[in-house]
This record gives sequence, C-alpha cells and structure tokens, in this order.
Amino acid sequence: MEHFQHLHKIRIEFTGGFELFLARRFSTKIIMGRVIAVANQKGGVGKTTTAINLAASLAAAEVNTLLVDCDPQSNATSGYGMRKDPDRISTYDVIMGMASAEEALQVTELEQLWVIPSHKDLIGANLELVEAERREFRLRDALALLRDRFQFVVLDCPPALDLLTLNALVAADGVLIPMQAEYFALEGVSELLDTIERIRVALNPPLAVEGVVLTMFDERTNLAQQVADELKKYFGDKLCTTTIPRNIRLAEAPSHGKPALLYDVRSRGAESYIRLAKELLDRYAAARNEAGTVGAA
Repeated sequence: MEHFQHLHKIRIEFTGGFELFLARRFSTKIIMGRVIAVANQKGGVGKTTTAINLAASLAAAEVNTLLVDCDPQSNATSGYGMRKDPDRISTYDVIMGMASAEEALQVTELEQLWVIPSHKDLIGANLELVEAERREFRLRDALALLRDRFQFVVLDCPPALDLLTLNALVAADGVLIPMQAEYFALEGVSELLDTIERIRVALNPPLAVEGVVLTMFDERTNLAQQVADELKKYFGDKLCTTTIPRNIRLAEAPSHGKPALLYDVRSRGAESYIRLAKELLDRYAAARNEAGTVGAA
C-alpha cells in the first residue's frame, strides 16, 4: 500500500507540472502521439533500460504511452514480465503486415502503458524486407492508426543500423541517444548522427535528435565529469541535464519483469528516469508553446 501511495504522489507531482501541457494537447482536434526512438548501435549503453523506464515514467505521469520492442532480443518484452510465446502477435507480425498494431497491444501493470512485444523471428525481417515494397515505412504505416490513441510512443531499437532500426527512425519524430560517460562514447555515434541526417533528408524530414542521456553515470569520478563536459560541448542543449546512475535496483528490476518504479520506486534509478521523463516533457511543452507563439504572431 505504501508503495502505491508513493507512486500516486509521483503522479500528482508530474501532472501538476504539466496541466498546461496536457490542456494544450487535448485542446487540439486531432491528438497525435510523439514517437521517440531510443537508439544507439553501440551495445551495453542502457538503451533497453532507458526505453523500459522512460515509457513507465511517462505512463506514471498519467500520459497514455506505448512501448514498441523493435529488437529481436526481446529484452524490453521480458522486462515487463512477458514470457516467450510463439503464438503471441509481435512486432514481427506487425512489420510484415500479418497483423495490425492494434491486435498486437499488450496491457501492463501500469494503467496507461501498453507494449507491442518482440519475438526472435524479427531477426528474419532484415532479410525478408529487402525486396519488400515500402520496406522503410512498414513500422510508420503500422503505427499511423494508433497515433491518436497514445501521447507518446517509445521504440526500443536493436544495437545495429539495420532495416529494423531504419524502420524505427523513419517512424520516429525524435531520437533519444543513451551514452556512457567514457572516452569511447562518441565512437560510432557520428555514424548514427550521419544516418539520422540522411534519413531526415531522404525519408523523414521532421526527424531530429530528441536528446542525449548519459547512462551508468558515476558523478564521483573526475573521468565522468570530464567526459560529460566534452559531450556538452559536442551536443550543447541536446545533452539532457538528467543523468542515469549505476544502480543495483535498476539492474535487478528486469529479472523481476518490472520497470524500476514498480520494483523500487524510491531507488536512485527509478527517480532518475522519472526526472528524465519530466525533462523531456518540459522540453516538448516549451517547444510547442514557442511554436504556438510564433504561429500567433
């Protein structure tokens, strides 16, 4: 009971700060969800952990959220306690056109969070889509009918710049890049940024870097601070002020099939992802407000 009272308190804190934001969204005639791809082809940077916990934190803010597992490893799926089930409709079926995204939706313990699970068969889509018509637009087309149902759609991408990641980036409005605070952090990111730019020019003009978030961050070390300073110079305002620390409860949560805020809402890991969700919501609300001001002028 105490756990859920604390979670309710988080919801109040979240919602109180976003009343204007939510009012602006619901005042529009057509509510379109924002699609965020969590991507980095470098493995072991906390990409899936970020996708799982960002989606959960957005849902805790009483915002309808969808998490789509686009990785054949299916870690985001198991991270919500969904066991392997070959008969369950998955991202593979959706991308290959064998089922609708609506049919693939799975409920979670969080009232305002749904998941489209993955399956190991998804690895075959990279080959099967090569000669397919509109191969880069399969996920975008599939999610189009759901964008008026969810305020945020979070895509967990595989650690590779393949056709699955390409589909996610074409479907996305923004890209959130998790990175570790180490000197090799920028290794490969320039390639990802180049891919994002090429997709923006050729396939998805609105695509932009949503933000860069430092994960597994140890603020006590000089190295972490130095690398963070260098990344700030490189990415500027795109570098999120929120950092995600190394945290044992955050690491334990997936083995229990729960996001951190359901496993231990008071852990540093859970609190950090709640702050990250708030930071992204604040940024998005500010951008919409600025756009509205410009439009009114």
